Amino acid sequence: MSPPFFDFVARRSFSIQFPEEMTQIIKAAVSLRVILTLYLLLLDLAVESTSEFNPYQILGVTKSASHAEIKKTYKRLVKEWHPDKNRDPGAEDMFIKISKSYEILSNQEKRANYDQYGQTDDNRQHGQPRQGFRHFHDSFYFDESFFHFPRSSRDFADSKYMLHYTQYMSDIIPDSFRKPYLIKITSDWCFTCIHIEPVWRETVQQLEGLGVGIGVVDIGYERRLADQLGAHRTPSILGLINGKVTFFHYSIVTENLRQFVDYLLPQKLVEKVTDGNYQDFLDSWHEENKPRLLLFDQVPAVPLLYKLAAFAYKDYVRFGYVNPGSTETANLIQQFNVNTYAPTMLLFKENTNKPADIIQAKGMKKQIMDEFISSNRFLAVPRLVNQKFFDELCPVKQFHRRRKYCVLLITGAEESFAPGNAAFLSFAEFNTKAVLRFAYVYQRQQQPLCDALLKSQESRLPQVVILERRNAAGKVLYRAVTGGWNGSEEDKYRLHEQLDNLQKDPSFLRHDAMLPELNNEFSSWIYSAYEYLSQTMDDFLHSNGLEVMPLLSLLSAVFILLGTVIILAFSERGEEKQTKSKPKEAPRTESASGNPANVTSPSRPPKKNFVEVTELTHLTYTNSLLRLRPGHINVLLVFTDASKNALLSKFAKEVYSFTGSQALRYSFLNADKHREWVDSVLQFAQDPAQLHSDKAPGLLADYDGYVMALNGHKKYFCLFRPVHTADGLGGRSSDEGGAGTGGRSRSASREEHNSSSTSTLHIHHRLDRLGLWMERLMEGSLPRHYIPAWPCLDTITAHK
Repeated sequence: MSPPFFDFVARRSFSIQFPEEMTQIIKAAVSLRVILTLYLLLLDLAVESTSEFNPYQILGVTKSASHAEIKKTYKRLVKEWHPDKNRDPGAEDMFIKISKSYEILSNQEKRANYDQYGQTDDNRQHGQPRQGFRHFHDSFYFDESFFHFPRSSRDFADSKYMLHYTQYMSDIIPDSFRKPYLIKITSDWCFTCIHIEPVWRETVQQLEGLGVGIGVVDIGYERRLADQLGAHRTPSILGLINGKVTFFHYSIVTENLRQFVDYLLPQKLVEKVTDGNYQDFLDSWHEENKPRLLLFDQVPAVPLLYKLAAFAYKDYVRFGYVNPGSTETANLIQQFNVNTYAPTMLLFKENTNKPADIIQAKGMKKQIMDEFISSNRFLAVPRLVNQKFFDELCPVKQFHRRRKYCVLLITGAEESFAPGNAAFLSFAEFNTKAVLRFAYVYQRQQQPLCDALLKSQESRLPQVVILERRNAAGKVLYRAVTGGWNGSEEDKYRLHEQLDNLQKDPSFLRHDAMLPELNNEFSSWIYSAYEYLSQTMDDFLHSNGLEVMPLLSLLSAVFILLGTVIILAFSERGEEKQTKSKPKEAPRTESASGNPANVTSPSRPPKKNFVEVTELTHLTYTNSLLRLRPGHINVLLVFTDASKNALLSKFAKEVYSFTGSQALRYSFLNADKHREWVDSVLQFAQDPAQLHSDKAPGLLADYDGYVMALNGHKKYFCLFRPVHTADGLGGRSSDEGGAGTGGRSRSASREEHNSSSTSTLHIHHRLDRLGLWMERLMEGSLPRHYIPAWPCLDTITAHK
């Protein structure tokens, strides 16, 4: 049956009559157009169906959601859908979708691209960029996306390990203080990367199950992150631990990568325990306030799984390793009756004669070890040594059924308090209710906390306080046990009675107080120095030659500095003796040149004009900026080789009056060597157009005299722009040199002779207003320019 349109054409009388063959051709053409129209409609629907992936719907956020909201939602969903925790069959696919959605929405460029075009990397990968193809009724055209080559095939498993800059800075670096990371640097067109894929896949399967973090960085899409890591070629493999990056320089074999991860870990995580030292190892729980964990295994070397667990729980538990095959451990195995047919872990708390918990498994897995250690990470009655311990032992009340009461003994470290402390420990061991947590503090170490709790009670010690935390700001409800505490049976009965009353009536806690933050008892400078020296010696003994060179350079600099101080001290005494024996100086006269004569100039600047200014290099960069203490500022002078001497002298005079502040450091940076670093920092200034206003066409920016106050902890800087006097001194000098065609004037000859001094004077005046700027810096009234992360200083700019 012919369509109505064709009937209309057949009945229509035209002035020109078409033959039957022509009519058939017209019908075929119209039918072909209809078919083509339907095809394009279906194709357009297929294109629309590829964009069903909606990152906003997957994360459950709106298009107006902020970055903080997206990040918070992402963390919650990742924990919920992680394949290791969620047994749902679709958990792995959902986890990948969540990671992909966060990758798009956390990147401003990718998010804007998706909001405008609905485009993701998957759309591009399948050759379907929406901005390159319009609806069928629009005119067809091609743009650069038509010539976009498809990405090289990559192992799909790598997608869940892909890292981006924001995720690395906010999540990976803090997490590297609990576990090491192994990161692969790759790219789309890296054909060498294909050869290492089987080894990488096998290594990931082995190490991820042990607790090693895995990451993959595509250098083509995450150039900023690659620069942060210092990776500039593919393929590369690097390790990250405690925020420190170390490159892998050996043949890519699974065993070498395992040894590389083992090398990254600190050397004294696990102590070798034998019959000779096991008692000292167990008895030292009191000094470190940590339980002791012994692993018995037939392997001579400490297993990597055990080392990784020791690194993850190093703040809570002290780890030891016993080799049952050694003759030096026979008595230890016999004393604790250990069956060595399978790996066995014994955990000791205050009682060193009997383990508090035991576990034995033929196939010791990470999940088994984590559950065992996590449930025993505190002593039966731990000492509150910092705020972190207090928050975990006595958490803030959230719901009525999740109340936690903290029974706190305020005592002292003297020997006279030992009987009462032991009685409190025995009482806690027989009262193991889940709602009660027992702990103690030393009054001298935590004086502000004790003052807040004992303000209405007698000051005599020891004293037991029952408290419940109400909010994170420090509000608590508490009540002190009447009669103090001396460990007698009467005291135990009284405490037990009051705990029963508390269970029946929560309003039993009548007093409220605001507790200050606890002092960190392990953050003293002696303890920190000991830890730093121990770590430095471990790195020195277990590092290669390239890593030893910076340490040797530092030691050489220290020896040179000490030698210089000794020489100057002896020369001072010699000068004092000479000045005492000399007669009075002759009166000062002026020479013919107008300069004072017979004036004795000192051999070095007097001490009152001394300002310590150090050079900012890749060796001093970490301590001078990246690890700068909170509240400290590094005042950095930027100059070039031509202006070094003049600007340094002027800089020292301008900042001398501020050297009494302990929060200020002074450094200098050569822009000829590190121009790229200066460019990358100054681009975050509020008006960067003014930074290069004096730059002539075709010339590099003039950074002579720029001063930056760098706050490494809060990541901002204040900027001082130098005073330019080219129109004053420089212009006047050029006018005086005006010469006719006849010859050179005497003033022109004088200017040419003194051109270097005039240039030096011109550079010297660039820091004339630095003193006023320093006053505003100390007042805190200078504008601040914030920077996401400090750039690397390893590379040296090539001279152009």
